[in-house]
Amino acid sequence: MSIKAKRLRAQPVSRLLTQPGGLGDVMRMATLIERAQSHLRHQLPPDVAEHIYVGGYHDGVLTLITDRAAWLTWLRYEQPRLLKLLHQLPGFEAVMKFSLKVRPIRPVKAIPRQTRRLSQAGAEALSDCAEGLEESPLKRSLNRLASHAHAPPETGSDSSS
Repeated sequence: MSIKAKRLRAQPVSRLLTQPGGLGDVMRMATLIERAQSHLRHQLPPDVAEHIYVGGYHDGVLTLITDRAAWLTWLRYEQPRLLKLLHQLPGFEAVMKFSLKVRPIRPVKAIPRQTRRLSQAGAEALSDCAEGLEESPLKRSLNRLASHAHAPPETGSDSSS
């Protein structure tokens, strides 16, 4: 089986942008969605605005996505007002209704860091090993590791006042 290269030329960008259903349509839709998103964010109360996202626009239906069901209920009550706001924007006169969806955002949980402790006895053993070596990267590494030991808290009775 052989692989034959196609003899098609690369298309110019102008053609990609003007083809129906091509890149130009996607870019226009992304621009419209971004404009709707910013317009709604400026018109909504600040505590609500950070939870509402425009998800898409298709056949006169604008999809709004929120991260909690409580905000979805609020959106249902505010639909008539939001439709009026959107009709002020050029390109959104044809919006007839909203499709409301809840998509919870789960924060990324940081994995708890497990710290290791080096006992004083372990540090002394590393230092003793390092003493027997001539100056080398190994000796420096052993001394550096030994310096990581935590000294036990001093329970000294001498206090300076």
